[in-house]
Amino acid sequence: MSHRSGLPQLGDELFLTDGGIETTLIFHHGLDLPAFAAFVLLRDQAGTDELRRYYAPYLELAREAGAGFVLESPTWRASPRWAADLGVSELELDELNRKAIALMEELRGAAAGTTVISGCIGPQDDGYNPSTKLTAAESRDYHATQIATFADTAADMVTAMTITYADEAIGLALAARDAGIPAAISFTLETDGRLPSGQGLGEAISQVDDATQAAPA
Repeated sequence: MSHRSGLPQLGDELFLTDGGIETTLIFHHGLDLPAFAAFVLLRDQAGTDELRRYYAPYLELAREAGAGFVLESPTWRASPRWAADLGVSELELDELNRKAIALMEELRGAAAGTTVISGCIGPQDDGYNPSTKLTAAESRDYHATQIATFADTAADMVTAMTITYADEAIGLALAARDAGIPAAISFTLETDGRLPSGQGLGEAISQVDDATQAAPA
């Protein structure tokens, strides 16, 4: 069942999700993830099985709590810049993003409650201290590649995580709107509650909403 036209987690039902997939896979499962890229595990059966094992306890917790679940795909690094750094071709990148959503579909089929599939998107540069920054137009163009793939799958939405400045978030939101898929934006925050850019969270949210006609879901 597609939730793209109405995300159920915007209602009154409690939803859980997973947390810290790359950190968990590296430090608890003992895996080597180059550039913190979990999506490369989808290249073979052993890696895909590791991902199944990662999601299983979260889904069981949702079952025990009677909560819904947002299945966030392991694709935080599965965008063109990082793929090039990892030696992943454009064709393979598209295939791996599709495999990620197919795995989320499989997991949804075994889940107990309402389950939403989200295509996870990460920043074009570092998620804490980027060395380069995109304009909103550059971000829109860059992230359109991965978002277009997700829009052509069973993904209900996309979620951009660890975004460090407003212009990249604006481009992401516009690219999702272009593709007709709901988007959630999550900023990196320092201990003072501000983005790494120094901007306050509320100001960043307002800037994104003003520039996109409140496009994020």
